[in-house]
Amino acid sequence: MHVQEWLETVPAVSIYALVGVVIGLESLGIPLPGEIILVSAALLASQHGDIDPVVLGACAVAGAIIGDSIGYAIGRKGGRPLLAWLGAKFPRHFSEGHIATAEKSFEKWGMWAVFFGRFVALLRIFAGPLAGVLRMPYWKFLTANVLGGILWAGGTTAVIYYVGVVAESWLKRFSWLGLVVALLIGLTSMLVLKRKAKKVTAEQRTAALAPEPEPVPAAD
Repeated sequence: MHVQEWLETVPAVSIYALVGVVIGLESLGIPLPGEIILVSAALLASQHGDIDPVVLGACAVAGAIIGDSIGYAIGRKGGRPLLAWLGAKFPRHFSEGHIATAEKSFEKWGMWAVFFGRFVALLRIFAGPLAGVLRMPYWKFLTANVLGGILWAGGTTAVIYYVGVVAESWLKRFSWLGLVVALLIGLTSMLVLKRKAKKVTAEQRTAALAPEPEPVPAAD
């Protein structure tokens, strides 16, 4: 059975739950394709009246905010050892270079790193736990978390849904195009972040290998 035909047989409540849970787990710190799931569900809602886009968007927003908040609590309690453990379990996502890049973003942007991080694939899994590890004041984190969650999850749902409604007849034949575009956007953001992470890792290694300056003898 074609994937879309199979999705059409799934009850709407299951779609809502799937979107909320996947986005929540991704925001918590588990590498999952939350953006692709959300785009797929929004496209499905635009073509099938059983799925309410408002409810879908609300579930996505709730998953994003709750997941990030749980990630913050875990990061605050686990501290640096948590990042080391995640690096050992998920080296492709929580490497030293990725963590260093995320930390630089937090140092530069503060609470807005949480807000803007919502729109970058890999930073979404860092924002909550890293904000907790760095002990960002919770009110700042919560403000950026709520604003980012509403704008990213709600905005993505609305845009994809209305694009699907406007181009319904075209998307029925090429419904995979939205998934391809979402995948390309996600891959591009991941490649950019990985490139930055490699650069930071190389700089750290160079700094570690550099000889320490010899002490200057005191003048007689």
